[in-house]
Amino acid sequence: MRNLGLAAVLVSAIATVAFASAQAQTVDRDSALTDLRILSADDMDGRGTGTEGAERARAYITGRFEEIGILPAFEDYEHDFSYERQGASHDAINLVGYIEGTSDSDTVMIVTAHYDHLGHCGGQICNGADDNASGVAAMLAIAADFVANPPEHDVYFAALDAEEVGLQGARALVSDFPVALERLALNVNLDMLGYQEESELPAAGAFHYPFLRERVDRAGAVEGITLIQGYDSPEWGENGDWTYASDHGPFHRAGIPFIYYGVDFHQHYHQPTDEYEVIHYDFFVGATQTVMDAVRLFDSELDAIREDRDAARAERPTKPGMGQ
Repeated sequence: MRNLGLAAVLVSAIATVAFASAQAQTVDRDSALTDLRILSADDMDGRGTGTEGAERARAYITGRFEEIGILPAFEDYEHDFSYERQGASHDAINLVGYIEGTSDSDTVMIVTAHYDHLGHCGGQICNGADDNASGVAAMLAIAADFVANPPEHDVYFAALDAEEVGLQGARALVSDFPVALERLALNVNLDMLGYQEESELPAAGAFHYPFLRERVDRAGAVEGITLIQGYDSPEWGENGDWTYASDHGPFHRAGIPFIYYGVDFHQHYHQPTDEYEVIHYDFFVGATQTVMDAVRLFDSELDAIREDRDAARAERPTKPGMGQ
């Protein structure tokens, strides 16, 4: 995830509790926390890209995809790719599946969360509980609920590799998406949903895609979670614009609208102390439910979101920051 300082919080950006607050709690708390705990355990060895720890994490996530009932997006879940770094070629693997929608629409969206982390840092295992076992666990919880209660549109779920070394997994997937990118109306990216002392959950992206702002507000947040829209424009300062801070960045470069849910920098970020024991469990479950409710709302309006995207492209083909 990003290397950021603390960004100032704009009071005017705080969204009121709306749509989501009236929704039933559908996150399986025990299952979600179990996924988070297992993915951030010592035997995952920090999930560094290309390591045995990452291989064990993939095996676990693949098993959960199968158990939940997510369909493979390619011949199987694995999406192999290579990237260049420090003068050498490296291999990595995304895991990608989907849930079939109930409508005849060919519009799709994708929920992403990177499963890789740093491996070791300072001679110790960096388990990356918040960054980003929390995002993967939340994604799995959303997928499980969507299998039990099918969406209107096909929804893709991707556990992405090599985020920590330059968003490489997202770059590779955007370049080799399982369906035509024109059909992809929205990326919902999850990166760090597990630790926040003030129970504040930022949602970034509507600065670039204003037609999403009212929808995010309407989705709202569950009780105990304060939703903040922002962190996506120059007004937030040098370290507060998260437009390219995580795996939503390559989707944005390709003109795909995004909403990025993730907490701000904290004292455990990229430290050996980012472990399951420091996670704020109630916040994590509430944040997961908040995102789940938003993805439900986005699914119900996905064709309209695609139309709004196309209209925005026609009015301003190149959005601020796009292509940088």
